[in-house]
Amino acid sequence: MQHTPPPQDTIARRWLGLSAIALAILFNAPFSILAGTYDYPDVLRRPAGEALDLFTAGGPSLILTWHAFALAALALAPLAVGLSITAGRMIRHPALAVGAAVFGAMAGVTQAMGLWRWVFVIPMLARDHAAGSPEARAAAERAFAVLNQYGGVAIGEHLGQMLTALFVLCLSRLQWIEGRKPTALAGYVTAAAIAVGTTEGVAIALGRSGETFGLVTIAGFLGLTVWLLMTGAGLLRGRRVA
Repeated sequence: MQHTPPPQDTIARRWLGLSAIALAILFNAPFSILAGTYDYPDVLRRPAGEALDLFTAGGPSLILTWHAFALAALALAPLAVGLSITAGRMIRHPALAVGAAVFGAMAGVTQAMGLWRWVFVIPMLARDHAAGSPEARAAAERAFAVLNQYGGVAIGEHLGQMLTALFVLCLSRLQWIEGRKPTALAGYVTAAAIAVGTTEGVAIALGRSGETFGLVTIAGFLGLTVWLLMTGAGLLRGRRVA
């Protein structure tokens, strides 16, 4: 009996499903390592000198972990395009499909840009802080604080998370239209939590505590993990998108 290979669209859906599940797992792996070895993200609320000393103690393995975290964030860019753009969606809902692809790609790039400061800039500041004079240590601490506010809070967190929320919202809307309502509901809750979490940077800029918004952000990214797993599982089940 001759074996009939599955159609190309079925193969593509399965690869996308596996990719979504893989990203949900891989994105959390470096985050968990950083939480255990660098007290991330709480370390960002410590004095700059303590954060730099702890970074120096982490050595090359800590830098490589940050690099892996940035690459995992960047992987969202091609995945977002693959999940969003299909022939049927481009015919029936082109604005949502293109919007989801663009927002997701930009979210991956901006978050990776923010995270790569830990690979290409912070190590230099940490070395200057460890071996420098009191004046050099103070300058390194000041540069660290400014870099975290711009590269971390403004670009990686505020802009990156806002774009991530918009990506999840657009794709969840498509999932709702296509009848995948449990997955879409998980996406709506995730997008809302991530969007609320972007207020943390604004609160800090206004001299207020952003701790509550930070907790909401963590909940939002846990929701993102669940939503990606549900999205991937739905694709693996082989339900064809109309």
